[in-house]
Amino acid sequence: MAIFSFALTGLTPYFISIILFLLLCEQISYLRKKRFAPGPSLVLPFLGNAISLVTSPTKFWDVQSSLAKSSHLGFSANYIIGKFILFIRDTELSHKIFSNVRPDAFLLVGHPFGKKLFGEHNLIYMMGQQHKDLRRRIAPNFTPKALSTYTALQQIIILKHLKMWEKLSSEKGPDPIPLRVMARDMNLETSQTVFVGPYLGLEARERFKHDYFLFNVGLMKLPIDLPGTAFRNARLAVDRLVKTLGRCTEHSKKRMTEEGEEPSCLIDFWMQDALREIAEAKAAGNPPPPCSDDDEIGGYLFDFLFAAQDASTSSLLWAVTLLDSHPEVLSKVREEVAGIWSPESNDLITAEQLREMKYTQAVAREVVRFRPPATLVPHIAAVDYPLTESYTIPKGCIVFPSTYESSFQGFTEADRFDPGRFSEERQEDQIFKRNFLAFGAGAHQCVGQRYALNHLVLFIALFVSLMDFKRHRSDGCDDITYVPTICPKDDCKVYLMRRCTHYPSFPSIELSK
Repeated sequence: MAIFSFALTGLTPYFISIILFLLLCEQISYLRKKRFAPGPSLVLPFLGNAISLVTSPTKFWDVQSSLAKSSHLGFSANYIIGKFILFIRDTELSHKIFSNVRPDAFLLVGHPFGKKLFGEHNLIYMMGQQHKDLRRRIAPNFTPKALSTYTALQQIIILKHLKMWEKLSSEKGPDPIPLRVMARDMNLETSQTVFVGPYLGLEARERFKHDYFLFNVGLMKLPIDLPGTAFRNARLAVDRLVKTLGRCTEHSKKRMTEEGEEPSCLIDFWMQDALREIAEAKAAGNPPPPCSDDDEIGGYLFDFLFAAQDASTSSLLWAVTLLDSHPEVLSKVREEVAGIWSPESNDLITAEQLREMKYTQAVAREVVRFRPPATLVPHIAAVDYPLTESYTIPKGCIVFPSTYESSFQGFTEADRFDPGRFSEERQEDQIFKRNFLAFGAGAHQCVGQRYALNHLVLFIALFVSLMDFKRHRSDGCDDITYVPTICPKDDCKVYLMRRCTHYPSFPSIELSK
């Protein structure tokens, strides 16, 4: 034993030397990749600046933005958990990333450790012809007829939750209520109802809500995949969510094979077209078309859920915040909506009426521009890629094009909240189209952006018509925080009071048992 202890003692200097050598190599590798890009000169071994990213993401990205602004390059560098990262501020450089998603350029990841979380059957990671074919199959989900069906479902859920919010606010008395979690729950129910409608019963929805909460928590944690960790819980929750959505797909296929059945939700529109392709393949003696397996479709449905859920929550909260701080905009929205739709009518807002709300639509677009919910869209460099004439992104680098930074480039007085920029007269959405990256660009541009904007317009129209509201003002309440999309720092605390004589009476939604 003494000899063994002596041997270990004798080897200690060698172990220390090896560790120091590896740390030195890590620093040299980081500096070699960084080159002249602005960024920290020294980073912690392995962790890099991961601690500051997790504990204060807003400050971390603000620093990256300031570094990118400090030079003419339009980008900055850093190091996170063994990964070299590049933050892209310049719009044109961001377009180079978005437009080059392919095996010999960039792989979209959606989250630095997303593939472990989201699983294999995921629209985010597809590319090439397979990706084009899937987007073609998804197209029937967002036709005018489909969007009109969703519009009715969205309003029913929004009204249900607005009534709950107003009741809670009255019970709280002098205390404001924070909207973030409640808006998230409303959006989750909306997504469940729009995407898989009658195929998800009340009990299944509660389990779904719990699993989605676990997923959301895991998004903001370090990727430590060990039993009991938030990341492991999130990964297992995604597995359960995808299986649940796969079963909904199976039920939809059965229902849509019955004669005379009309689509009642997104998966019905999808399966109506998918069943036709499956039947054609069978008649020709061919195997079923790709992307038609139930569990596979469940994975793609989860993509929709992820895209719709947190991004919409962010936009709803900023809509409330910005309408409160801009009373002249709020007054114009109320005037426009009142001239088109009345709560006393007890009628749902129709798709045609929604199209007539030009100013409210401009407000929604300006909310998304001014506070784009998905501020960063991570990609991984599949090869060494020449970003500029003087700088090449090294293979394996995680690249973060900033949709947020682009939103404040090009537009007239970009730092000002101004819905008028999207009017038919000014048309800044066309003039500065390349800077409006809230829904991405290139092959992976958000396929459901019309649905997302409709949801925001409907919420604004119902909220301002049915509610009088006032923000609870406190220091820094409107500052940006990441959860993981951006929202007001105070979770959007408000006082609510019913504005209309009585709430409209909308039809109810049938759910499975």
